[in-house]
Amino acid sequence: MCYGFDGDAALRRSVTDRRSLLRGSLAAVAGLGLAASGVGATAATAGGQHGHGRRPVPPGKISIQLWTMRDALQGSPGYDATLKQLARIGYPRVELALGYFGRTAAELRRFLDQIGIKASSSHDGISENADALRQKIQNAVTLGQSYLVVPYLYSENADDWKRWAQQMNVEAAAAARAGLRYGYHNHAHEFTIDLGGGKRPWDILTAELDPRLVHLEVDIYWAVTGGINSGDGVADPEGFTLDVIRRAPQRVLQYHVKDRSAVDGDMADLGTGTIDFARIFRGHQVQEYIVENDTPDVTPQQTAEIGYRYLRRLRF
Repeated sequence: MCYGFDGDAALRRSVTDRRSLLRGSLAAVAGLGLAASGVGATAATAGGQHGHGRRPVPPGKISIQLWTMRDALQGSPGYDATLKQLARIGYPRVELALGYFGRTAAELRRFLDQIGIKASSSHDGISENADALRQKIQNAVTLGQSYLVVPYLYSENADDWKRWAQQMNVEAAAAARAGLRYGYHNHAHEFTIDLGGGKRPWDILTAELDPRLVHLEVDIYWAVTGGINSGDGVADPEGFTLDVIRRAPQRVLQYHVKDRSAVDGDMADLGTGTIDFARIFRGHQVQEYIVENDTPDVTPQQTAEIGYRYLRRLRF
């Protein structure tokens, strides 16, 4: 096995970078205020998203990334109450983040079974050694997951991206033997960092990751933002995102679904921003549509409910 690079340390550094990026964004306008001011109409008008299409998002494929709920999980009302609320809203599944909050994987599985939610996916960094990889896979199997996803990596060195791809291929092969799919989740910088020779991180990853073993979890907000920031998708951000999906050798099996504010380009609750999700979903359908907003417009609980209701009403 190739574990010459400390993937967990890279992940910790990347999460710090991500938080700094979010702190530097302008505060999001409250979701209800955006809708009342007509900003939400931008996306609805652009995509004809409610009532004009033919297909709904299958309700059993709707999920939420628990990073969205971190303030509620870590504070009030707490982990158990927050997960129960997600079940009451209607979420059939979640994508885990931030650990198990004092439970073992088996204990968490029992709790989730009791409230009727499946932990179908999780965000986990590249393992620092073979033992950590075995434990990560065993936990995912115990929880009944279908997916393991690397959430974030950052480097301005092409060799780092090649090394990470090699490690992910090794981990993905081990995950496949346990019946799990192994994926990578993008941010904007994979489309904007110049690694030299006309190459960007996304070019290297998609060239090096084994498409038989590794799938992609495309974060639509970050792909749109990457297209805008790079200049390649300014005229047509959704078209850029669809090109990213279609040109990748890997299968895109999961979406992170979060909107983009027309005011400042920050993240926004679903239906209050500018992204034409119906167009993207028409172009490519996935196995999981995962609600996420790193900076909830009102409260995490309201963001979760707005996101679920939006996807249930969407037609494409």
